[in-house]
Amino acid sequence: QVQLVESGGGSVQAGGSLRLVCAASETHSINYMGWFRQAPGKEREGVASIYAGSGVTHYTDSVKGRFTISQDNAENTLYLQMNSLKPEDTAMYYCAASTNGVGWYPFVRSKYNYWGQGTQVTVSS
Repeated sequence: QVQLVESGGGSVQAGGSLRLVCAASETHSINYMGWFRQAPGKEREGVASIYAGSGVTHYTDSVKGRFTISQDNAENTLYLQMNSLKPEDTAMYYCAASTNGVGWYPFVRSKYNYWGQGTQVTVSS
């Protein structure tokens, strides 16, 4: 059983930065991790993902060039560095882990079998 705990959310003005942190209870069984977000009234969407083995990353188009996902396997930690934040980035951000693989679908929620409780990010204009 993998437990995920997010932190680092908060309120910032547009153009600001935040770094989200996801602490995992263990990572040896995890082969893929990702960050998802859900804004009020909207579906949860994939933001960034990383293959634990090779470190290959994927980003949704709206955050490319602004967000960076990274991992520290020694510390069982996943990060999301968010720069140039926009009001439309406002959402609850969730860390997710897959022990079964995601195939060609890094942003499909059902591919992830462990989820954190989320951390709120609010960006004001």
